[in-house]
Amino acid sequence: MKQQLNERQLSILQWVGQGCPDGVWEGSSYKISCQALHNRGLLKVSRRRGQWSATLTSVGSHYLSHGSYPTRAMHAAPARKSEARPSAPTDDQSSSAFAATPTPQSITPAPRRRNKTVTEQLLEELAEAGGRIVKRAANGRETEKWPIRVAAARRSGKIPETKELHAGWCRDGYEIRLVDAPAWRLATLPPVPVPGRLISPHPVVKTLQGHHDPMGLTKSVQVRAFRLIHALLTATQALGYVSALGAGRGAPLRRHNSPPHFTITAQGQTCDFLILQEQDRAEHVPTKKEVADAEKHSWVRIPRYDYTPAERLRICVSGGQLHRAGEWVDTATRPLDDQLAEIVQEVGLRGEAAERKRLADLEAARQKRLLWEAAMRQAKIDYAEAFRVRRLEVQEKAWRHAASLTEYIDALRVHAASLPAGPEREGAEAWIAWADGHVRRLNPLNGTLDLPDIPEPRADDLKPFLHGSSPYGPGY
Repeated sequence: MKQQLNERQLSILQWVGQGCPDGVWEGSSYKISCQALHNRGLLKVSRRRGQWSATLTSVGSHYLSHGSYPTRAMHAAPARKSEARPSAPTDDQSSSAFAATPTPQSITPAPRRRNKTVTEQLLEELAEAGGRIVKRAANGRETEKWPIRVAAARRSGKIPETKELHAGWCRDGYEIRLVDAPAWRLATLPPVPVPGRLISPHPVVKTLQGHHDPMGLTKSVQVRAFRLIHALLTATQALGYVSALGAGRGAPLRRHNSPPHFTITAQGQTCDFLILQEQDRAEHVPTKKEVADAEKHSWVRIPRYDYTPAERLRICVSGGQLHRAGEWVDTATRPLDDQLAEIVQEVGLRGEAAERKRLADLEAARQKRLLWEAAMRQAKIDYAEAFRVRRLEVQEKAWRHAASLTEYIDALRVHAASLPAGPEREGAEAWIAWADGHVRRLNPLNGTLDLPDIPEPRADDLKPFLHGSSPYGPGY
């Protein structure tokens, strides 16, 4: 039982049935779905002379009309009519009748359908899922296969030129995404001309030529290396980039973290360049002395390989955000002369990425300061409100205390009135007069009621209202 088409596959099948009108699908992901429908026998996909086309098959037309695949009976060939058995031939006709009897024809079996490769299955699954799948497995061994399969898919050449296969581990498993390739990867790069002779070399090249061991290169490749560097520096200088001589002069001790031979700066991003000479490796043939020394001393090790300088060069670029690559090397099919355009583009891409990051950092700092200033304004409002609340609570306590003292003073008056005239009664009345004045001063209702003046808060006064932020600035 064949699986029914999903909504996207049915839409693409209807689109092909309408003659593939333009402006319906964006990108080229629909081609992967068409290939999946081709594998199911619903479409016929053609790529003749670089032109892509898709047409409906009879099975696809039936599916559009009935919403299902045709039955086997509809595909089966008509039954061969059985021939009537001839009557027994006479003697005169026996030989001719035997000759006229048709011989049974051999039936050629239908060709078996080729099994889909893992890459084809992966691309078909991505197309049906909209470009993103997450592989979850009950055991770790099954999940560990997917990075290898993704790497094989990238090498297969079956991924469309306008697409890229991204993969990585996530919380739910191993995530695989088929995304549109960036515009810079699809751009047509103008070639960088390499001069046949250096008549007026670039100042950086001229300084490198004056070193006693220029970049640690052999004489056979020095001239070509200088021509490549001159072409690279000239092309980047035409784009407004700034080049300078690096701290390295001879052969670098390490490929990474070594002083560069020269630098190129684009939009504030400096790229360090190292020029290396490749080496050829050959099996080492031990000498008699080496064999004798190894037999005599246990610490002597005979080298396994011999290394000799080759005619191939390698350009290493470090610094900034990597886009295309970090190293370019001479190959049999692509010498460095043909790869200089990619290196020039890489320098520009790293400069653009650095500029975007700089602007993003400035915007992030601006947003951070805006948030801090808003937090400070709110903290001052909250501080003023808390100050008024505290003043109100103090007044309320003073009022209750004054009311309690007033009640006590009333009791004192009653008691003083019961005393006989004399010094004791006079002393009680004096005490009552002072207490009455004290209560009047203590009671806030006897004063002027108004909003209290808010004192200017100090930094420590605002800390309780900033919720962890610093009152001294957004960077503290």
